Amino acid sequence: MKTIVHSAASRGHAQHGWLESYHTFSFASYYDAARIHFGALRVLNDDRVAAGMGFAQHPHDNMEIVSIPLEGDLEHRDSMGNVAIIREGDIQVMSAGTGITHSEYNKNKEKPVKFLQIWIIPKHRNVVPRYDQMSWQTNAVHNQWQQILSPQADDAGVWIHQDAWFHRGQLDDQVTLDYNMKQEGNGVYVFVLKGRAPINETTLEKRDGMGLWELSSFQLNSLAANTTVLLMEVPMLV
Repeated sequence: MKTIVHSAASRGHAQHGWLESYHTFSFASYYDAARIHFGALRVLNDDRVAAGMGFAQHPHDNMEIVSIPLEGDLEHRDSMGNVAIIREGDIQVMSAGTGITHSEYNKNKEKPVKFLQIWIIPKHRNVVPRYDQMSWQTNAVHNQWQQILSPQADDAGVWIHQDAWFHRGQLDDQVTLDYNMKQEGNGVYVFVLKGRAPINETTLEKRDGMGLWELSSFQLNSLAANTTVLLMEVPMLV
């Protein structure tokens, strides 16, 4: 097994007034040659958008874009005609493919919205653009892994054009979970949203990340109540 740890404090940081963003990997004005991507995981941004503000219409192509709200209400509009509000407990995906434009705004005029913006390098280029979203009950699956994304349209969660699987775990204190890799050659990036989670000899705190590869399984423990973790399994060769 090989591992790499990215502490929360080591991330890139951008403050634009209405937008505060932390970048696990190189993005916009933040560049670190050692942190371009983790396999097919290209972007992991931890964004906070001020009340009533947001990203105006802008283009993307040939990227699988995943948004996971953590707090507040995020309004989405795109060139495919989709208009939606996503909230905590939702996951949204867009296959940008041959090209799309979209906007994202904080629907609430009184409080910020916080969300993860994740980009996955696709398995196939120039696919037909598509949009999807789903909701899960945030407390429905407890002390076990809940799959929220996969490569198959008929599997649990949303799907994307890549051999990737996302799982969410909400754990009580002193819970141990095993994770078995879905596909040989994949790695998994662990991102702690809340609490404390040891893996091997490393204890991850809030917003710490850890990449693991050349493995078939690993074990994660929780050291705090309501520890919440996002696992992103992705191909390492892209």
